[in-house]
Formats: sequence, structure tokens, C-alpha cells
Amino acid sequence: MDPVFLKIGSFTIAWYGVLITLGIVAGVWVGTRLARERGLNVNLFNDMILWMIVWGLVGARLVFVLTSWHQFAGIPFPRVLLDIVNLRAGGISIHGGLIGGILVLLYYTWRYKLNFYQYADLCVPGVAFGIIGGRIGNIMNGTDTVGRVTGWPIGFHWPASARAFHQGMCVPNPNPDLDLSRYCQEIGGQLVMTAPVHFTQLYGVIIGIILAVAAFFWLRSRKAGWAFWQFWLWYSILRAGWEETFRLNPLPLKTYLNQGLQAPGIGLFTETHLISIPLILVSLWMLWRLRHQPDPRDRAVTTSKVRPSSPSEHP
Repeated sequence: MDPVFLKIGSFTIAWYGVLITLGIVAGVWVGTRLARERGLNVNLFNDMILWMIVWGLVGARLVFVLTSWHQFAGIPFPRVLLDIVNLRAGGISIHGGLIGGILVLLYYTWRYKLNFYQYADLCVPGVAFGIIGGRIGNIMNGTDTVGRVTGWPIGFHWPASARAFHQGMCVPNPNPDLDLSRYCQEIGGQLVMTAPVHFTQLYGVIIGIILAVAAFFWLRSRKAGWAFWQFWLWYSILRAGWEETFRLNPLPLKTYLNQGLQAPGIGLFTETHLISIPLILVSLWMLWRLRHQPDPRDRAVTTSKVRPSSPSEHP
């Protein structure tokens, strides 16, 4: 578990960036193929995807920095600016990336008079692939999206060789709810965080795989928006209900916290929990509306069967 994929002299390429890029490439390939099959404007879709990636990264990093400012507060200026834009070290918000991408999509649909949902649906597999790549990158970084200490049998002991994880977790945190340095011991001349934690990065990988597989079933429907809102529903449920519940994040609404060597490692409610509640409700409402709309393919079949007769067919 090493954050560095390739190092040439002082130049390094991080696993995080490589894996995110692979996820994006896979998503673009799938989305382009779907656009061609559905008779949509492939060239315009590819232009759209390019700018969605750019502004998605900007939004993802911006939201992460704003919601994790404690990680940057003590860094002197101007070094803090370099740390803020350093995506290679990890640290992005999936919700921020989705917001950035949606804003670009909204602009394109307004500028070219497109159906927003027809193109938004095509992006769903790519977002799922990006989640998979990003969470595997989090595993390689070690210090990203860490889980709470737990006494449950599923608790994961990070190997001593995962130096990025241990170095990050053994730095004292002023917030006692987030401080794992109390579990650190010197072993073989190196600090090691010895307590088991929820392997929330792996939880995120599994969630991404579930969403990627489910996307191909959702896309069987030609109801514009069906895949889009199914994604928001199930991502919000899985992220908030599974991954976020066990993740070592601050609790702006501290309702329940039970973590430690003899505890389950649960914390409620994080910012993601609070954001997910309205997203789930809106998604359910939108899916209910779409469910009562006819599938465009059924309408096309009905129209083809009802053909006006020619004058010669009249008696």
C-alpha cells in the first residue's frame, strides 16, 4: 500500500490519479457507445464529458477543502495553496464532483436545447467506475476515508508496511473523536497504529461495483432520467447507510458515537448523512413520477401499429 505508482527522479505519479483516470476512460467509452446506440449527438457528448471532468474535479476538490479545512488550517501561506490544488495526494468529495459535472451538463442542455436526462443517464456507469477507482486509490494513499476503530470481527489491521496510513494516523488530532494516535505503538523503530478499524475504503469499492452492475439494468429503461435518479437513490442509501456510518468523519450533528476496541465503531450524523436524507427523498419522488410515465419504446410500437389507411383501402 504505497501512494506512489511511478517515481522518476523527483517526479511522481500517484496511484490515486492513475486509478481515477482509468475509471474516467472506462466511463467515457461506455457512455459514448450508449450515445451512439441511442442516436444522440456523440461529438457533443464527448465535448460535454471533457468539461464535466474538468469542472467535476474542481468541484470535488473545492467541496473537500471546504468541508475538511482542519487539514489545511495550520499550513502557512503560500504553501497552503499548493496543498489545496495537489490532487495527487488524494482528497476529493464525490458529491462536489457530481455537482460540478451536473452544472456543466445543465449548461450544455441549455446552450444546445438538449434533453438533460438523456445525457445524464449515460454518465451513470462512468461515475460508478470513478467511485471504484477513487476508493482503490484511497486504499493506496492510506490516510483517505479511514474507518472508525471497532471491536467487531470485521475490523481490519493495516499492515505495518502501509507507512502512509500509520504516519498519518499517529499524528495527534485535536478532535478527540478523530484521534487515533492513542492507539499507536513503536514497533521496530516505527510508529504503528495497532487498533482494528472498519475498512471503509473497501466498503466504497464494493458500493462502486454494485452501482456499476446496477447501472446496466437501470439503462434498459429508455425513460429519460430513470438511471440518473436510481443512481442518486442507491448511492445515497449505500454511502450513508453503510460506508459513512463507519467512517472516521466529524459529526456536526452528534447524535450517536460508539467507537473503540470494545465498540461497533459507529458515528451519527456526518455531513454526508445529512446531505443524503433529502437526496433520498427527492430521488424517490422523481422515480415515482417516472414510473407512471410510458416507456418511449412502447409508445413507438403503438404508433407504428396505428397506421392511417390509404384512399385505395376504403370500400
